[in-house]
Amino acid sequence: MTGDKLDGTTVPASHYDRLGGAPAIREAVDRFYDLVLSDEELTPYFTDAAVPEVKRHQVLLLSQVLGGPASYEGRDLGEAHRGLGITDAHYDKVVGHLVSVLVELGADDDAIAAAAAVVAGVKPDIVESGASSS
Repeated sequence: MTGDKLDGTTVPASHYDRLGGAPAIREAVDRFYDLVLSDEELTPYFTDAAVPEVKRHQVLLLSQVLGGPASYEGRDLGEAHRGLGITDAHYDKVVGHLVSVLVELGADDDAIAAAAAVVAGVKPDIVESGASSS
């Protein structure tokens, strides 16, 4: 799938477009949170979370990361996760759930690499040093 410019040149479609745009990203986020919230090790992080709001922010963020509309206006990821005591192991589990959902939805290696690069870049802001796995 490609996008055409007005001058007749063709540009490659974004990862966002190739995955199916907004409906596919919403489906990915729903599946992702189904996995995360059914994971006994991760569920405690969401005890006091407004999950519908978290999911909405995740849709906007994932859309932007994959080349869709740049409309994420949520809190800085480090600020949003500060004080939760997120461990390396739990962060990696969340990333694993995200990757598995992207693979299920047919994301190609480039799309997964793009998401992984962003995820790797924000890990130091989300994982709290000294946090231990339970």
